[in-house]
Amino acid sequence: MIITQVSGAERTATRGPDELIVEEPMSIQLDGTLVATTMRTPGNDYELAAGFCFTEGLLAGAPVTGVRYCADGSASDSGYNAVTVETGGRAPTPTPRLGNVSSSCGWCGSEQLDELAQRLAPIEPGEPFTLDLIGEIPDRVLGGQGLFSRTGSVHAAAVFTPTGEIVLTREDVGRHNAVDKVVGSMLLDAGRALPATGLGLFVSGRASIEMVQKAWAAGFAAVVAVSAPTALAVDAARRANLLLAGFVRGDRFNVYSPERL
Repeated sequence: MIITQVSGAERTATRGPDELIVEEPMSIQLDGTLVATTMRTPGNDYELAAGFCFTEGLLAGAPVTGVRYCADGSASDSGYNAVTVETGGRAPTPTPRLGNVSSSCGWCGSEQLDELAQRLAPIEPGEPFTLDLIGEIPDRVLGGQGLFSRTGSVHAAAVFTPTGEIVLTREDVGRHNAVDKVVGSMLLDAGRALPATGLGLFVSGRASIEMVQKAWAAGFAAVVAVSAPTALAVDAARRANLLLAGFVRGDRFNVYSPERL
């Protein structure tokens, strides 16, 4: 796209090319039933759909037997914007969400947190993440954020080990989508089976309750965010026995869970 770029104290205007991120709606179906529609960056769509169904608890332990683009005609007729996750009917019949999925969509507070705690067991303690490592994670992830380096308008989620190795990175215009793509990749890749025991999850924005919910559902031991968490997210992290660090920017950050180091 050609745009006008303004720069300098004299506000010099020049014409030049710029790259903008694509944002399109994608509907997600589970065994043919529509469960959600989300605005996402096209790419890794199968991972996004499978990851969403997993982190929202829709699979209820049922194995994914297939993922495909779906439409009345060919997949291209729908613009590759409809994906169905298949379990052969083993997953419970889902309840569709109304409207687009967004951060914390569908959350209604502490009562739903109680329900989440009944469904998910606390994370078992494993190899600790050092404070030095937590501060380094955002910079380590940055090298894998190709879309961000070109457009500056996407979020990233990444998986890291207690030794600091970045093993998987996904980008999307939506923070929750980036996380679902990471989880979906692990779910569909036999070499990265869930739960994500002993691994950490990096998110490039704030740590909302939905980010912590998805991390807890996938079995991550830590969430590292470059911005702040919400109070409900901190409550969830403490109940999950999950390390939660926010405002992670170099040599300064806050640790919200556990309550004390």
